[in-house]
Amino acid sequence: MLILVRHGEATGNAQRLLLGRTDSPLTEVGRAQAAAVGARLGRVHRLVSSPLRRALDTAEELGLDVPIAVDDRWVEVDYGDHEGTAVGDLPADVWRRWRADPDFRPPGGETLTEVGQRVREACEELMDEDGNGARADNGDVVVVSHVSPIKAAVAWALGTGDQLAWRLHLSNGSITRIAWGHDLPLVDGFNCLP
Repeated sequence: MLILVRHGEATGNAQRLLLGRTDSPLTEVGRAQAAAVGARLGRVHRLVSSPLRRALDTAEELGLDVPIAVDDRWVEVDYGDHEGTAVGDLPADVWRRWRADPDFRPPGGETLTEVGQRVREACEELMDEDGNGARADNGDVVVVSHVSPIKAAVAWALGTGDQLAWRLHLSNGSITRIAWGHDLPLVDGFNCLP
């Protein structure tokens, strides 16, 4: 099983900021969310994290006795010039363009299509058939990441385009599970809160 964990609440989330590549520490609520997720996890044989502090801190707070491997492909979308902007302050025309076109690139940032490409590659590797992947029977693979990469992983599992991201809500400290069916990935749970 591939278990995707959205990091716990960070200070930037609590302030409702577009929090892409900025390192923002977990709040006390975020630490509690991570600990609650950790208590819900079963046998884990591999733990992967985004390189951002809020994800790494969440991975540590899970309390798993597994080393944390950092994979840059699980980092949050780059909001470019809009990084740190309050969600309510983003111009309406930017929101419209972003929602209408997965290839929209904010100035200095990254497209949702680019996020999808890097995450699909990471998912394919994690779902490999060797003894180290999420399809192995020696435990789950847990990835601690962010909103956009987790939504991209769900789009990969469902075989849809990256525009699916705008139709999904993902809470801090939530769990998304992707299993492997006969020959396809299957979304086993989305946005599950402990």
